[in-house]
Formats: sequence, structure tokens, C-alpha cells
Amino acid sequence: MLTKSALLLSVLVLLPYSNLSFAGQKAPNLNKVMVKTPRTQSAVKEVILSEFKKELSNKEVLNLKKQVLSYSGKAIPALIDVMKTGTYPDKNRWIATFLVGRIMGKKSSPFLAKFLKHPNWVLRMASLKTLLALKEKKYSSLYGKALKDNSFIVRKQALDNIRLLNAKDQAPYVWSMLYDKRNYYAPKDGTKKRTNLIKQAIRTVGELKFEKAKKPLLSMIQKKKYEDIFNAIDYSLTKITGKKSPEEHNLKMRFWKRIALSEVTL
Repeated sequence: MLTKSALLLSVLVLLPYSNLSFAGQKAPNLNKVMVKTPRTQSAVKEVILSEFKKELSNKEVLNLKKQVLSYSGKAIPALIDVMKTGTYPDKNRWIATFLVGRIMGKKSSPFLAKFLKHPNWVLRMASLKTLLALKEKKYSSLYGKALKDNSFIVRKQALDNIRLLNAKDQAPYVWSMLYDKRNYYAPKDGTKKRTNLIKQAIRTVGELKFEKAKKPLLSMIQKKKYEDIFNAIDYSLTKITGKKSPEEHNLKMRFWKRIALSEVTL
């Protein structure tokens, strides 16, 4: 059975604006937005707040998005109210966050960055996704801090931000995820298992070309207890060293063993 958080996340992922990149997006055709545009900002705010109180279907979300975008900057005060107020449905607060970024662009970034510390994981997640869509690399230190978020989902998104924005300065914090007990789970047999987040972290340190990870990775790839993340380690080492290992598993191990020996200073 899905947890409440997992169920909400599955809904958010399926929203019509799941492609969060703003690049190349066209402004909506306002002639097709079948709403009567309020004349004053206070009237705009009243309309938006009323709509955002509703439990919306995906089709209704798409229509509301077009409606709000047609108001442009006049919509911002209402959207901020939705973000800040806990009485609105979480899904709608997520949508409001995205729309603030869409309307204001990078001017919204300092405001959105403040929500990375919000008590509600949905707002933290939405802010991370919107900052990623805005290609905001200057907040990389905040993404690094979010790798220690209490929410697994938020930690994963923070890792995605760092990887996709190529925030190399955060590589040490990505590596430290391997030592965070929350990134492991204990099944019924009581043994500690690595989550997929560990694999993603290992691949990411490779993509960030984190040289300090090379020596421990060369050691790990030779040990049986890391067999479940063998491919991730192999990928990471290939990225860091620029050397591609053979296709066959045993040959890969021999290849990296030779590389490790060549690294030893006599």
C-alpha cells in the first residue's frame, strides 16, 4: 500500500506540467483561455484564491494554469498567499510554486530558495524542482544542505539538482550520502540494504568528476559486499578516470585492480 507521501508524489508527478523546463515554452494563447479577466489586482487575487481552494483534477489544473498565466504579474500576490497558507491542498501549493517561477523567472529565485527550509516537504520539493527549471546553480550550497533533508524524496530531488546543474562544489556532500543511515533500509532479515539513492549518489560523484572518491571506489569495486552497486561504481570510475573498462564482469574487476595498483606510489 502506498504511503500518503508516496501517493501525493505520484499525483504531483502526473500533473500536466511535469516537464518543468521553462526553456522554449510559449506564452499561452489568451484568446483560448475561456475566462473573464478581472480588471483589478484585488479581483484577480479573489478569483485565484477561490480556485486554489478546490480539489482539482488534472484537466482543471491545466485550465487553471492557463488562467493564472493570463494574469501575469497580477497573479503573484495570490500565488504567494497559496504557498504560505497551510489550508490550501498540498497539490495546489505545489502548482502555485511552479507558477511563481514561471511568471517571475529568476527574479523569484531568492524567494523560492527560502522555501527549502519550509516545514512541509511538498513546498521544499516544489521549490527544488522550480529552481532546477530556472537553472539556478548559485543556490548549490542549499541543494547540498538538502541532501540531509528528513524526507527521502527531497534528498533525491536535491541530488538531481546537483547532478543536472553540474554543481561540482557539492561533490563532497554527495559522497557523504554514503554514510547517512537514512539512505539505507533494513528488511525483515535484519540486514542493512542500500536504497537506490546510494547508487544515484555514486553515479553522481562520477559525473561531477570527484577525484577524492577515486581511491575508495577502486577499493570498493573489488569487494563482494558492494556487488549490488558494482555497475554504479564502474560507471563512476569511468567518468572520473576517463578510462572505459571491458564489458565482462571479471575483466572489469581486473581492469580496475590494475588501475588501483598503478595509483600506488612506491
